[in-house]
Amino acid sequence: MDSLTHLALGACIGEIYAGKSLGKKALVVGAVAQSIPDIDFVASFWLSPAADLIAHRGITHSLLFVLLLAYPLAWALKRFRWLSKIGISQLASLLLLQMMVHLFLDAFNAYGTAWFAPFDSSRISFHALFVADPFFSVPLGVTALLLSIWRDNKTSRTKWALSAISISLIYLGYALFNKLSVSNKVENELNRQQISHSRYFTTPTPGNTWLWYAVAEKEDGFHIGYSSVFDSNNTIDFQFFPRNAHALDSISDHESLQHLKQFSEGYYVVSQYEDQLVFNDLRFGQMLGWKDPRSPFVFYYYLEHPNDNELLIQRGRFAKWDIEAVKSFLARIGGR
Repeated sequence: MDSLTHLALGACIGEIYAGKSLGKKALVVGAVAQSIPDIDFVASFWLSPAADLIAHRGITHSLLFVLLLAYPLAWALKRFRWLSKIGISQLASLLLLQMMVHLFLDAFNAYGTAWFAPFDSSRISFHALFVADPFFSVPLGVTALLLSIWRDNKTSRTKWALSAISISLIYLGYALFNKLSVSNKVENELNRQQISHSRYFTTPTPGNTWLWYAVAEKEDGFHIGYSSVFDSNNTIDFQFFPRNAHALDSISDHESLQHLKQFSEGYYVVSQYEDQLVFNDLRFGQMLGWKDPRSPFVFYYYLEHPNDNELLIQRGRFAKWDIEAVKSFLARIGGR
């Protein structure tokens, strides 16, 4: 999830777990503890864009990392006087809980999380929440802000924090229900249209859990389509995108390309964008794909000019969005 969501969720958990011991300091401790796995952002200052993709949500998002770090970090933090009212075991438990929640939540996004690094580099991804979903995050953010301002009794503060987390968890359950429903529809449509495929996935479009993006793989490319839970019929208009792997023959042994292939988990196509050869990771969707099914992909890596790949993930997420695009997005969410 995005950093603000982790901060807000961490603050709410901190209030529940340690509010009686630390007061409002529990909000700060919780928010910071929840954000610890994202310390891997430091690696981006030294790594190439392609290598940074592998480093992010890598070892610092592994179960081994949080298990080994929790107690030593608690011991180090106990040296600060303002944490004197909480025992080292309780503090270590809080740190471990927060970091484990971070790992669990990140696995619901398309990026994936390397839970089992360094023993296994594969990433866990449930494809159930967009990386920034206001319907999941706003209750947590508003509550964390209010808790930082209010001087209410401790019982009431705990109830507010529990309520915010409960609302977000209910929404997460609703997202999983929608995913199951849409995935069943996608699988039925692939079979009805006699589209052979080796695997497929569904993932939500930006900021919602109603309009879903589906990708089905076959040997030479991918069938891509969109489905809303509010569609009046089950028909999905799949568009085929050839993989064009042969375009990579001349650079097949390049280290950055190997990183990209590993990161994409095989869900990639090679195409031309802005008159340049690009590597597209399909898991992150298309630019306004619900409006133009042949539109470019959000994640694109310039193969001929690798130094032009700063902000690799973020640059295409909301490219070409304007008022008309938002209207078409909302209309497509509402169904055909």
